[in-house]
Amino acid sequence: MKKTNQLFATIVVLLLFCATTLQAQEKKEVKYITVTESHWDMDKEDFKMSEWKVAEKEYLEKVTMKNEYIMSASTYLHNLTPDNTEIVSSFSYASWEDIEKQAERSIELEKEAWPDEDERKAFLKNLNSYYSNEHSDEIYMPLSGVKFLAEKPTKDMVVYARKSHFAFPENGTMEEFQSLRLEGNKGITQKNDYIKGYSAYVHAWGADKTEYLEVYFLDSLSDLENMFDRDDELFTEAFPENDENKAKVKTWSSYFTGVHGDYVYTFIHDLAK
Repeated sequence: MKKTNQLFATIVVLLLFCATTLQAQEKKEVKYITVTESHWDMDKEDFKMSEWKVAEKEYLEKVTMKNEYIMSASTYLHNLTPDNTEIVSSFSYASWEDIEKQAERSIELEKEAWPDEDERKAFLKNLNSYYSNEHSDEIYMPLSGVKFLAEKPTKDMVVYARKSHFAFPENGTMEEFQSLRLEGNKGITQKNDYIKGYSAYVHAWGADKTEYLEVYFLDSLSDLENMFDRDDELFTEAFPENDENKAKVKTWSSYFTGVHGDYVYTFIHDLAK
């Protein structure tokens, strides 16, 4: 990779931190998002989704909600993804140090919630029994241009996630990328009423530094198709066909490989901080 590409790669990773969090609904400064992909233990004989949810909710209320280092937390279940065993958990933090501090704090809160060691071990053993040993972790940094949910969700929502990949063009610059991204965000995403919430992230730590992750909150699956149709209409309005806009589209496309993945999850509203 040429030095110019290395420079742009570094700049993308250090893009403006967004002083927001989509789920928390408070415009606090979020600098890191951890995403853990877990999987159901398909061999658990007495598996009951209702009992899993009760256990997770108890842990949320007694530990996660009281952990001052965790700014927000949310849980997502498979809807339309390649793996029906997926459970995705997301947590936001104000600093890298808080990621480490929250683990220690959670242990303290577990002891406070279940003072009896045997009861605590039994509860955690039961909760963990729903999951296999397989999981993966990624850390992202949020970008500006968030579209906030109007209010804290009172029902489950559909979440569409799109993972694109940076191409690191030799002549690319931070200023150009940000200008084009925010112009499209303002003219399309912010105006699309089917999109109830939106946020974008870049890789900070994990398997693939080229990842560009966009997350959309919708009311229903049917609104996913409606969202795409409305995006097309808004794109035409924001970027009418002319040489200048053709050049913008071509330049924007140069920042990406053209390869992306689509994932649809269910956001569990009562398992969120």
